[in-house]
Amino acid sequence: MDNPVPPRAAGHGPRRRDRHGRGMRGPIAPPQVPLAASRAEGFADLVQDSVERLERRWPQLADIDFLVLEVPRLDGPGQTWSDEGVPLGGTVSAREGHPARVVVYRRPVEIRTKGRDERAALVHEVVVEQVAELLGLTPETVDPRYGED
Repeated sequence: MDNPVPPRAAGHGPRRRDRHGRGMRGPIAPPQVPLAASRAEGFADLVQDSVERLERRWPQLADIDFLVLEVPRLDGPGQTWSDEGVPLGGTVSAREGHPARVVVYRRPVEIRTKGRDERAALVHEVVVEQVAELLGLTPETVDPRYGED
């Protein structure tokens, strides 16, 4: 061996192969099937479906931002949760240059539901309640089927 191959220096970019030399594994499922979507993406889809359902009846909802956050946060240091429980959603009124916002908290909703259908129903209820609060209406006015199972 006249010309030994120098060892590869660590940290020169992404690994091209795993430690057994077979290459990196590919995705488990193709991107177009539901298995490929993360739980957060699936939850965001439920919120979007609910918003689209309401926008048919209330076109002014196009001016409202709908957000999904993992958990509600406390606004200041030293604040604690009240005895009311963890909120499932919230609203932020419109301010100068910022549209009104409806926020749905993913983890509290997921913890309270068992399956996708139950989760979709609860997400819709939360969205309807928050939209009703923003518009100053009752939830039954925003969605006549509110509260029906």
